[in-house]
Amino acid sequence: MIRDRALLALGLALLTNCSNTAAPAPAVTSSAPASSSARSSTDPLEHIDMREPVPLLPMMAHHQKQNMRDHLVAVQEIVAALASEDFAGVERAAQRIGFSEQMGQMCTHMGSGAAGFTEQALGFHHTADRIAAAAREGTATRVLSELNATLQTCTACHAKWRQQVVDEPTWQRLTASAAPTPHMH
Repeated sequence: MIRDRALLALGLALLTNCSNTAAPAPAVTSSAPASSSARSSTDPLEHIDMREPVPLLPMMAHHQKQNMRDHLVAVQEIVAALASEDFAGVERAAQRIGFSEQMGQMCTHMGSGAAGFTEQALGFHHTADRIAAAAREGTATRVLSELNATLQTCTACHAKWRQQVVDEPTWQRLTASAAPTPHMH
């Protein structure tokens, strides 16, 4: 009964969070810096969407969106495994969104043009590690609590950042002075 109520609450929370998803990526621009104070006037969405831009090359933006969709699939797998009390399945799915050196390098590269993005992205992956730890304990309420914390990092990130697709010269200019961000362990 408690598990059923918890899963219902989680389902409602996920539906609510779906309305907070990021807007489509703006058009490629070569003039807009990575700052909300100096936005390009070529994309009308930029005047409405006041989130901070994360400048990305087109292939990087595509790759990032693929990762976001895979993260959502992993969350769905966590919920499905938890519903059947398959804690090993919860752990496997959570490990897909947890921290790894490869994920840390990718987040650092993707966020090199937006101060603060890398740290927030790495925080998401470290928070997801706690879902796997809770699954190893076999504690459904803790898994739900850690999944909730992870989803809060998702919605906070999507509320703050938006993709800004840029060309190669703009990418080079915006990331030239970026100091390497140390990985959070």
